[in-house]
Amino acid sequence: MSAASAVRHGPVEGRGEGVDTRHGAILYLDEVTVSFDGFKALNKLSLDISVGELRCIIGPNGAGKTTMMDVITGKTRPASGTAWFGQNMDLATMTEYDIAHAGIGRKFQRPTVFERHTVFENLELAMKMDKRVRATLFARLSSEQKDKIDAILTQIRLRGEVDRLAGLLSHGQKQWLEIGMLLMQEPQLILLDEPVAGMSDAETARTAELLNELRGKHSIMVVEHDMGFVAAIAQRGLVTVLHEGAVLAQGRMEQVQADERVIEVYLGR
Repeated sequence: MSAASAVRHGPVEGRGEGVDTRHGAILYLDEVTVSFDGFKALNKLSLDISVGELRCIIGPNGAGKTTMMDVITGKTRPASGTAWFGQNMDLATMTEYDIAHAGIGRKFQRPTVFERHTVFENLELAMKMDKRVRATLFARLSSEQKDKIDAILTQIRLRGEVDRLAGLLSHGQKQWLEIGMLLMQEPQLILLDEPVAGMSDAETARTAELLNELRGKHSIMVVEHDMGFVAAIAQRGLVTVLHEGAVLAQGRMEQVQADERVIEVYLGR
């Protein structure tokens, strides 16, 4: 399920409102193993993300980063181990659809927006509302809904592009729009896969500003290879390094950069 498709439905009754995070973690993976034809893409992977935390995940290609996100969103089922959203939702028992509605939003590396619709219309389509045909045809936005779209337009730096077709936006602007579409769904956990890949330096800097503003309002997991960008958003948080399907190292950015094991397998000298 793409990020764009994940935001086109309303919440599942009894799910999105009741994520129990009394223990302080919104995501908890415990010894998760995923095998493909004998190859362990994840090898007893354990980690947790705190409520409101912005966590950066780095590591070489094939480290298991994408597979980990696939497990969290229900695209891949673990062979063993557990994955919990909050304290009361076992992700291994939920469908992709239910997981998206429970409050987990994922944005893939390639933006998937509605290119023949305006920026405003993309955000409107992503809003939590009754998506049945009749309701969509006759819906009129309330002042509160319009205010919400306006606030997100400002937040994602696209206020001046409100009537522009999404297909005419720059690559970076499309990425921001898709993040805005996720925000319209009020997710509790946002997964971002290489959000600044292909961006200009200016767009990368503005994306760092955006994610730093979202810190604390949402729990965010960012998978990224751009170490300059990681440094810009991980100043006060933890960086997790994956290698061969497991956590190789974890700590503040400066600790990770100085770790001999990380230098050897990923950062180089």
